[in-house]
Amino acid sequence: MCGITGYIGTEPAGRIVHQGLKNLEYRGYDSAGIALAGETVSVYKTEGEVDELPVPAQNDVACGIGHTRWSTHGEPTETNAHPHTDCSGDVAVVHNGIIENYEELKAALRDQHIFKSDTDTEVIPHLIENHLADDVSLLTAVQRTTAQLEGSFAIAVTAAGHDGVVVAREDSPLLVGHGENATFIGSDATAFIEHTDQVTYLESGDIARLTREDIEIYNAGEPVTREIETLEWDAEAAGKSGYEHYMLKEIHEQPRALRQAISGRIDELATSVDLDIDLPAEYLRSIEEIQIVACGTSYHAGLYAKELLEAHAGVRVTVHIASEYEFGGDRDPWRTMVVAITQSGETADTLSALRNAKRAGARTLAVTNTLGSTVTRDADDTVFIRAGPEIGVAATKTFVSQVATATLLTVHLGQVRQSITSQTTTELLESLRDLPGAVQQILDREATIKDAAETYADSESFFYIGRQAGYPVALESALKLKEISYDHAEGFAAGELKHGPLALVTPETPVIALLTNASAAEKTLNNVNEVESRGAPVIGVTSDPAATSHVDTTFDIPECGPLEPVVANVALQLFAYYVADAKDRAIDKPRNLAKSVTVE
Repeated sequence: MCGITGYIGTEPAGRIVHQGLKNLEYRGYDSAGIALAGETVSVYKTEGEVDELPVPAQNDVACGIGHTRWSTHGEPTETNAHPHTDCSGDVAVVHNGIIENYEELKAALRDQHIFKSDTDTEVIPHLIENHLADDVSLLTAVQRTTAQLEGSFAIAVTAAGHDGVVVAREDSPLLVGHGENATFIGSDATAFIEHTDQVTYLESGDIARLTREDIEIYNAGEPVTREIETLEWDAEAAGKSGYEHYMLKEIHEQPRALRQAISGRIDELATSVDLDIDLPAEYLRSIEEIQIVACGTSYHAGLYAKELLEAHAGVRVTVHIASEYEFGGDRDPWRTMVVAITQSGETADTLSALRNAKRAGARTLAVTNTLGSTVTRDADDTVFIRAGPEIGVAATKTFVSQVATATLLTVHLGQVRQSITSQTTTELLESLRDLPGAVQQILDREATIKDAAETYADSESFFYIGRQAGYPVALESALKLKEISYDHAEGFAAGELKHGPLALVTPETPVIALLTNASAAEKTLNNVNEVESRGAPVIGVTSDPAATSHVDTTFDIPECGPLEPVVANVALQLFAYYVADAKDRAIDKPRNLAKSVTVE
């Protein structure tokens, strides 16, 4: 995996595909390559960044595909980089996903084909080469080849002497952009957003032949029609807008993202919400358990959602790391709702968990940022978080938008189930309405947080502690720091410090304490005393002036009711950013990480 782009049109393809790769850099990668196809196929590859890949100067070639690779099979070398070719060099393939039976296929092909890489992908062009020897079209050769593959994949194939590009999708995301006298290919729309906002989302099992003027789509051998949709964001929204990094830009976009998340969903009197979901009230009243499945940052948003839902919606909630999820035990699927939280809507582990639940008969709800993504088609219903495009690998505005959306869901469920009081409803919705302004106040104090980050940047480790809603924020804040600074950071439930982690605390390990509303600040202050007595410096994130006497450094945050830990999270996003910046890290493209993890 990581990013696919392509172009078929009238302009020199090399320049356009190269820019598409630049657009996809945010997804994370370790090598890159381009194939241009006309009467012959020319391949350009590099280990390292797209900037090290030359812009092909073949101005007479108007068809090409490109790829940024995040290694799964074989080291990040030029040989293992995509595109991969057949023995003749006439067929070029780029691929996201994993071919699970590649070793079996490779063994069957080895007598007649020479393999150069360690990748699973390389079997694909050799299989296509075999089928083309039967004098069939490239489309037919790809159809026959995909029938032999097991696993998840999105592939784009071009071949010498064959017009256009053939693409295929099985689970891994792939979409087509429609321009004037041009067709574009992308893992996501960022690959070509400066050229067109008209897209077709391919579905699992689709195989399509693309030319500059036409698109033919087949599924199970039969022609199918897929809708052309208009994207709701543009190239300017996906740019840096003068910020040094996408991450910093997206941190600053959080007030707007939060307004978008709640816009039109709260009535004027702040007494009810409208999520525009098709979940019958009778069903919502009958459920006995909500299971949340998610990964990484979305998992932490799920933990926050659990705090809200159990307190106010009158339902038991369990939160599962998606890769570990199984629907089992004595649960009644008719009384269990499974909520999948995924920023991209394409996270392989989360999709697998969702499908597991559907097979068991449970009703499913997706919480995602991405229109047209796989999860929106697999789930029974969807709530969009409306955060807008997020380019930085380290999620920021999608986390706060996920929590805001979970708050709306809590109120909706609580009212349907008659488990939430009118006073609590008002408090939650007023907290939501206050949230964008409170976050802006944190952004206005950025310089103070930057100074603290530079002071503590050389520490050995960082420990984050919190209780109740502060606990998932502690986990998320630690994740942000380790993702982009490469420093050791861990989040703990504050009461767990004395049950082991306290052994790690030294004067070189700052402890960041969530001392906010909705996070049992008074109890957490007892844990602050424990670490201070071991000589550890303490950073307190708080809206309570009384708490400042207990800490070495304070991040002051405005009062914001039950969502105050979300405001604290923004302060700690800035802290992580400036620690990483002080270390001159590749903040938008942290090593070994990808934005959208589409393999299990």
